[in-house]
Amino acid sequence: MPANSTRIAVVYHSGYGHTKVLAEAVARGAGSVPGADVALIPVAEAEARAAEIDAADAIIFGAPTYMGSVSAPFKAFMDSSSKAWMGQAWKDKVAAGFTNSASQSGDKLNSLMQLAIFAMQHGMVWVGLDLLPGNNSSKGSTSDLNRLGSFIGAMAQSNSDAPPEEAPIESDRKTAEHLGRRVALVTSRLAALPLAA
Repeated sequence: MPANSTRIAVVYHSGYGHTKVLAEAVARGAGSVPGADVALIPVAEAEARAAEIDAADAIIFGAPTYMGSVSAPFKAFMDSSSKAWMGQAWKDKVAAGFTNSASQSGDKLNSLMQLAIFAMQHGMVWVGLDLLPGNNSSKGSTSDLNRLGSFIGAMAQSNSDAPPEEAPIESDRKTAEHLGRRVALVTSRLAALPLAA
């Protein structure tokens, strides 16, 4: 890996494949930034790949929203991060988040708030979505980026009976790509800053 590269871990859980599609889009967006080295890590592999996560300059968290909060497997990963928390292993790393649910709302905001608070507890630097809301006027459409109007992170919606090949829709995937690219850019800029005395 080049000395000037930025390491980004996308740690996610996907129950039915839809959130995995988003995670892949986030990773694709992050990987489009020169010098970014991206690792896609399902939470089932997080313990075995803990050193990889700890070595990342940025960690992007992704989980489906079930019953108004992150899925149980992702929450288990959060709880298991207490060792990293105790050692402040993730302090000052960049963090961001994304989520998906079958409902248009599904209380996805609560999941992103949960992820942001989790990152804050680790002393991380949260990066939100810098896109204006789409699909919020008579001239808008579901093809707009950020069609669900989120700022804290990327939101997506997938019909419960749609296979992952069809959902989330392309605009949600592109929104996730945008988030990944933004995190990679912010991380590379922060890495270039001189350390404070």
